[in-house]
Amino acid sequence: MFARFAPARKAIGRAAAGLALLGLAACDAPLMSGGPGMTPGQPVQVALLLPQSDSGAAPVARGLENAARLALADLQGAEIDLRVYDTAGQTGTAAAVAQRAVDEGAGIILGPLYGEAANAAAVAVADEGVNVLSFSNNTQVAGGNLYVLGSTFENSANRLVSYASNEGTDDLAVLYTNNVAGQIGRNAIQSAAARNGARVVAAEGYDLNSESLSGAIGRVQPLVANGQADGLFLTDTWEGGLSVVLQLGPEQGLSPDAVQYMGLTRWDTRPDGFNLPGVEGAYFTMPDRSARQRFESRYQAAYGSAPPALAELGFDGIAAIGALAAQGRSDALSARGLTQGSGFQGATGVFRLRPDGTNQRGLAVATVRNQQVVILDPAPGGFRGAGF
Repeated sequence: MFARFAPARKAIGRAAAGLALLGLAACDAPLMSGGPGMTPGQPVQVALLLPQSDSGAAPVARGLENAARLALADLQGAEIDLRVYDTAGQTGTAAAVAQRAVDEGAGIILGPLYGEAANAAAVAVADEGVNVLSFSNNTQVAGGNLYVLGSTFENSANRLVSYASNEGTDDLAVLYTNNVAGQIGRNAIQSAAARNGARVVAAEGYDLNSESLSGAIGRVQPLVANGQADGLFLTDTWEGGLSVVLQLGPEQGLSPDAVQYMGLTRWDTRPDGFNLPGVEGAYFTMPDRSARQRFESRYQAAYGSAPPALAELGFDGIAAIGALAAQGRSDALSARGLTQGSGFQGATGVFRLRPDGTNQRGLAVATVRNQQVVILDPAPGGFRGAGF
């Protein structure tokens, strides 16, 4: 591992634990996506599936439930009967409690957290046409009656490639970690390039050690020197080896003056890394800053602490269901209702669910100048803005 990154990893370990819960592989695809009929004017019964008794995920579960209840206070023209079920972080338990929730009258399921558990829950209730809004960001489990609410690499890649291409940066090199997340990130960048008229001229993987990273940088550097690559995408995270990549890259000839650095993950969360040479002027995405600050302030006032990682997804799920229920349509919880083109206003900005079970979120493009985050292109307030 990268020895120089150990202190940073320890500092962020608690928050990273929540994010790490999402990267699980898909099982069998769910079957249906209709959704039960809803009686206008009657409360909508929503089952919230959380790993409450899983000690490693309990803080995330509490944050998700707290945020969901915060969203309940915003509902206008709709009433939600929210019932919480404990999955214990287990796939089999998730399937069992999903079925029990539907048997008890749930018209839609919010959660679970883990990708495999979400898949199991969706399969269990697919034959009854009940849709599942999972907190996962794993697009490999999405589809049928299963939707993912978590922020995806596809979102960030498309936003960044679109912005960079408009700025004249469209020949891209990718440095990605040799793990599942890195490979998914690489694939997302390649797909985004194809959609936006850009091209990936090289994609080099590396293991989390300096020798492997130096070798990958060495294979990319000649492409930048020869003018074949004018953009450099990184898939790494602060919890992995991002700080080392941002240090070694410029040291080994990948100067930010010669190539536009871009990050697929949230770089704004670690101001202690803003002095690294690869950060200055780099592009990365972040949620709508004003919306996020409003959510954090409300959560702090209600619960006496800052919201933990992923809590905003609990808010988003209830906000979407409430907005649909307020329309008074009998098919509000169907695939047609859930995937309405105008989307929903969530804790961190606008978002919408797509027919393939993935999502799109309004993201800002940001950079770092003089160790301060600067917004280059604000997050769109609707789905006719940038990146859509």
